[in-house]
Formats: sequence, C-alpha cells, structure tokens
Amino acid sequence: MARMWSRRAFLSTPVAAALAQQPTFESRRPAAGQRRFTSPAVEEAISSARRTIADPEISWLFENCFPNTLDTTVEYTEPNGRPDTFVLTGDIHAMWLRDSTAQVWPYLPLARRDEKLRKLLLGVVNRQTRCILIDPYANAFNAGPTGSEWAKDRTRMKPELHERKWEIDSLCYAVRLAHGYWKATGDTQAFDADWRQAAALIVQTFREQQRKSGPGPYRFQRVTAVPTDSLPNGGFGNPAKPCGLIQSGFRPSDDACIFPYLIPSNFFAAVSLDQLAEIHTTVTQDAAAAAACRDLAAEVRAALSRHATVKHPVHGDIYAFEVDAYGSCLLMDDCGIPGLVSMPYLGCVPATDPTYRNTRAFSFSESNPFYYKGTAGEGLGSPHSGLDMIWPMGIIARALTSDSEDEIRHCLATLKATHAGTGFMHEAFHRNDAAKFTRKWFAWANTLFGELILKTLDRHPRLLKG
Repeated sequence: MARMWSRRAFLSTPVAAALAQQPTFESRRPAAGQRRFTSPAVEEAISSARRTIADPEISWLFENCFPNTLDTTVEYTEPNGRPDTFVLTGDIHAMWLRDSTAQVWPYLPLARRDEKLRKLLLGVVNRQTRCILIDPYANAFNAGPTGSEWAKDRTRMKPELHERKWEIDSLCYAVRLAHGYWKATGDTQAFDADWRQAAALIVQTFREQQRKSGPGPYRFQRVTAVPTDSLPNGGFGNPAKPCGLIQSGFRPSDDACIFPYLIPSNFFAAVSLDQLAEIHTTVTQDAAAAAACRDLAAEVRAALSRHATVKHPVHGDIYAFEVDAYGSCLLMDDCGIPGLVSMPYLGCVPATDPTYRNTRAFSFSESNPFYYKGTAGEGLGSPHSGLDMIWPMGIIARALTSDSEDEIRHCLATLKATHAGTGFMHEAFHRNDAAKFTRKWFAWANTLFGELILKTLDRHPRLLKG
C-alpha cells in the first residue's frame, strides 16, 4: 500500500503558530514600481495558476516565489544594442553561472509570448558567454572589475571574479541555458563568434580536467577554518587515476570534492557536450567542433560505465557520488543540483533506469548520511549547511523526479509547512524547527518552487486543483 503523507506530522509548533497568525495571504512581492523587471507573460502565468490552485497557501507561495528572480535579482541593459543581463543569486551580490541559469530556466517556455522577456533571457546567455571568456574555471562573477572578498584566494583571481571554484556544472549550466533558449525561441543570434570561442573553451577545460598528462592549470587554496572551502595537495585536490572522467574541484554546493570525479556532474557534462554538438551541427555548421564534442561525450560515458556504479550491501547497484578510479568511492547524496536524485531532471539518466531507482532508494534512506528526518520535515541536506539542515531544493528535486502522486503530495505538504511564515523558500531549515533557516533571499530555490508548481499543474493537476 502506498504510504499516505500527513502535513500535520511535519509541521513544527513555531511554524504552526506563525501560520495560524496569518489567515490571509498578502503578497510578499515588491511593490510594482520597485520590481527590477516585469514580464506580462510571467504575470499571466501567475494569474492563470492562481485561478487553478485550490490551496490558498500554495497559491500564495507560488505568487511570491515564481517571479522572485525577475522581481529582485536581474539587472538588464543593452550596451551597443546587445542584450546583457546580470543575475544576482539573491543575498550575495554576484552572479553564479549555475544559479543564474537555474533562476531563469522556468521562464523559457514563456519567452515566445513576451519579446521583452526573450531579450532578458538572451542577455543572460550573452553575459554567461562573457564570463566564460574571462575565466572558464570561475564559478561566480562580479558585475564588473570590482574585486571581491575572495581576492586573496591562492588561485588566478581577476577583479571580474567573485569566486574561482572549479565546478564542472558551472559550464554545463551555461550550455544548458544557451541550448534551452535556442529550443524555446528558435533564436540563434546568441551563437556568435564570442559564443563559439566560449564553447571551445568549455571543451578545452573539460579536456584539461581529465588530467591525462598532468594536473593541468587549475589550483585553488583558501586561508580558512572551513576545510571544504579549500583543496588539498597544493590546491590540486586529492589524487585520481586518469580514466576519461573529468575532475571537479568543487561540488554544486561550492564544497570541495573528496574524490575528484564527481559522478552527477560527469553525467551532466556528457549531456552538455551532446547539446553543444547539436548546436554546432545545426546552427554554427562546424562539423569539427561537433565531432570533438561527441567524442568527448562518448569518452566520459564509457568511463562512467566503468567507474560510476558500485554495489551497496542494502540497495544493490547504485551510483556513487564521487570516485577516484583507484577503487575508492564516496556513498552519499547532496541536495545540490546536479546531485544523484536530480539527474533525471537534467536529462542525465532516465528516471526508470534500474541503477537510478536503487540510488534514489539509497538517497532517501538512513544509508545516506545527509538525509534527515525530524518533526519539521524530511529531506536531503548538504555538508555545506551543516548537520540536521534540510534543503527545500532537495525536496523540490525529489518531487520533480517522482512518478508517485503520494510522494509529490508529501513534498508539497513539507514545502508548505516549512517556509516559516515567510512565503519564500530558503536555502536550508532545521529538521526539527523550520523557523531556524538559512538565506531568506535565495532566488534559485524560489524560482525552482515555481517550476515545480507549473509542472505539477501540467502532469498531476488533481494534486493542486483539489
């Protein structure tokens, strides 16, 4: 029998009290004149969804969260008539390649109906191209050459960089947005000479980080009391055997990898290389570049088939989180996207893949050291936020990759019960008290929640229509 989930079982006393004091749900959006950007198509999507959603609190959360990126984080300009969009991550005045893609991704289906929105999205692609040309190893960028608090990191810092943590997924997300923008709009003007140069840098960087003939050009150290903020062995990370996989210094959480081959990100890289090959074949007409992308994707997938799967004593064949190709592996899952659970969301593996299904069971079990249950909720956490902290992003990823209405219903109930009366998603909340949360302004989680609601209305409408 399918497990039935009760909202009451996951509702902490402080959160219940906060909600009891708010019988009416007034919008938490900035006043219309204070919003950074307004899209008629997005406003219509909000109105349409709110007319459909039966639960007033879920409807209110959607109204607050879905437009949060546009309301609060985008800086759109047109220097020399070329769209340029800088996207803050939220409470940090910097643009992550990963976050900026994820923040605007749910708006892509609306771009054909809204020219202003289309240009804003094109501006994000253009800005990401500029960022990669500045440094393909950086994860986060300033709006200009202003420097940052991390300027003293022991790596090749530049004033345009906010942070220079090498993360495979940063480049993958830039490819995802460029490809997704093209597919959603049919517009190819982003794929100019600068973009083609950036695409070549992506492939070059992936090749360098296979480290077949040495450690490559990237190293990173930080003077810090937080060990996950720096790489060992002179900044090159722990050793790994060259095998065709791509080494990553850091995870999507910005935490250092223990073993350099981060499996979810290598799956993501293979998908991104396929997307680059498609663009080169169809748009840029560069057969050599397309072949280089396909060859590298095939090499990464062959290495994944040899090294990504391990035998777990309880769950059978599962995907490891990290490996070193010497025989060592890390068995855990993280709420970051890409993580193991979120791989189908990014097109990395089918949700029906037997190894993925086993991995999913592992991730949502006591076998995973970063899966937490408490009186406020249950879900994936991360070393990034410390013990006992659950990430709404992980709950959303669980719902987005589920084919079970009971599981999706449970995820929605948990998200509804753990925003601590704020009307927004947070980075993380304590498993026993949702009023103890981190990052009250985290635009990625907000927009991702909006994407979940729209996809649930499309795929499982009865869960929201009452």
